[in-house]
Amino acid sequence: MSIILVLIPLSIVFAVAFLAAFVWAVRSGQYEDTCTPSMRLLLDDPAARPTGKISPTIKKTNNDEP
Repeated sequence: MSIILVLIPLSIVFAVAFLAAFVWAVRSGQYEDTCTPSMRLLLDDPAARPTGKISPTIKKTNNDEP
């Protein structure tokens, strides 16, 4: 029975800490734009496309040759 006297205040302290962390995150702008990061994967970014050219520093080697 005495453990309940410890667990109830401890759970209230944890709840207040999580509430304070949530309020801080909202005020600092963490939840302002929730759509764009998930849509960024679906957008076509021409700068990120591979060009198909081989870089001069990368050499093709054939491992089958002696």
